[in-house]
Amino acid sequence: MHAPAILIIHGPNLNLLGTREPEIYGHMTLDDINKAITELSGKLNIKTKIFQSNSEGNIIGLIQENRECSGLVINPGAYTHTSIAIADAIKGTGIPAVEVHLSNIHSREDYRKKSFIAPVCIGQISGFGYFSYLTGIEALHNYLTNLKTSGK
Repeated sequence: MHAPAILIIHGPNLNLLGTREPEIYGHMTLDDINKAITELSGKLNIKTKIFQSNSEGNIIGLIQENRECSGLVINPGAYTHTSIAIADAIKGTGIPAVEVHLSNIHSREDYRKKSFIAPVCIGQISGFGYFSYLTGIEALHNYLTNLKTSGK
């Protein structure tokens, strides 16, 4: 049996982590987060495909092009609050998805409290820094494992 593949998508401006508003997003770089994701994925025997894009169209393309993946962990960045198109791509492909955020979007500006992505996901994790990604991966892995063993 081969390891399941999980698609990881980092949205806009996450390539600036480490220097971008460290008081909100911390000092870890995107490379640091990707290393932590790769390490956890190895422990869970999960294959990951990791991408970052600042473009809404590219993110939609990545979701559609990787619809054979077992699941998706996505930090849509600011597109969380604006992109019905990304939500439609997730819903249209039927990939089980977890939305993650480094900061707690619900304790920030009012416009950040609304997510167009969350309603098409199996869950949302925010506010735990890079642990949001790791927790999202573990939660998705658990969901996929239980889905397979329950026969649903």
